[in-house]
Amino acid sequence: MKAHRQALLYKLYSNDANRAAKCQLQIRGKSLEKTPISSADIVRASDFSLPLYEVVKRQISEAIMLGKWEAGTVLPSEIALSQQFGVAVGTIRRALMDLTNEGLLSRRRKTGTVVTGRTPQHSLRFFFQYFRLHGLDGSLQHSMTKVTSLHRGTATEGECTKLQLEANSSVVRFHRLRSVDGKPIMHETLVLAEARLPDFTEDKDEIPPLFYLYLLDRYGIRISAVREQIAAVLADEDDAKWLKLPLPAAVLTIEEVAYDQSAVPVLASTHRATTNNHRYVHEIQ
Repeated sequence: MKAHRQALLYKLYSNDANRAAKCQLQIRGKSLEKTPISSADIVRASDFSLPLYEVVKRQISEAIMLGKWEAGTVLPSEIALSQQFGVAVGTIRRALMDLTNEGLLSRRRKTGTVVTGRTPQHSLRFFFQYFRLHGLDGSLQHSMTKVTSLHRGTATEGECTKLQLEANSSVVRFHRLRSVDGKPIMHETLVLAEARLPDFTEDKDEIPPLFYLYLLDRYGIRISAVREQIAAVLADEDDAKWLKLPLPAAVLTIEEVAYDQSAVPVLASTHRATTNNHRYVHEIQ
C-alpha cells in the first residue's frame, strides 16, 4: 500500500497566476486533466496525511463544485473510475459513498451514480478549498491568491484574546490578496501562534493558497470549527489600495477564528471584501 501511495502524485495549488493553468493528477505515468486551476511542483501524496480515497474525493468534488460535472451528470462506473484514477475499486467505492452521504451524489438503481445539484458548498470540507463570495447569479467563484507580506512579531492584546495566548507571545502574520478574473475582491490578514508552526517558512511565496489543508498536511492541525463575525463598514485607505476602490465606499468584513480538533484556537483572520459584484453566501444543510 505504501508503494502504491508513492505512485500517486498530485500538484498542489500555487500563488502564482502566471504558472500553468491546469492541475493534473498523475498516476502511474498517466495524467488526468482537471478543471483549470493554477499549479505548482509535483509532490508525493505519501508526504502528506491524506489517504487515497480522500485524494479521489477531492478530485471528484472539485469537478462538481467548479461545474465540470453538472447536476444530472451520470458518473462512469466504479470499475471505469478505478481504471481512470489508477486505484482499487474499493477506494473509489469509499470516495463515492462519502460524497453520497455529503449530498453531492445520489445512487440510483438502473442509472448509477448521479450528481445531485444539491452541493453543500459550505460544509467545512469545502470551506478549506473554496472562496465564500459568489457571483451575483449565485455562481461559485474561483479565486487566485497572492501573499503580499509575511513577518513575525508580538501578538496584540486582541490577538492574544482570540488565540488564547499569553501576553507578548510571538505570532506569524501574513497578508493575502484574492482576485477573481484578475480583479481584486478581498484582502485578508492571517495570524497564528509561532509556537505551533516550527520551521515555518520565511519566504512568503512558499505559503500555499489552501492554508487549512497545509496546516493538516504539514503540522497535523485539523481545523474542526470556524467562528465568524460579519459586519459592513466604511472602506479605509488600505481597502482602497488593495481593492482599487474609490472612497467613500463600503466593504464587508469577516472576523474569523478557526479551532483545531481539541477546540483550541489556531488561527485568527480578518477578511475585507468588496461586494459590488459578489455576495457572501452562507448555506446550512
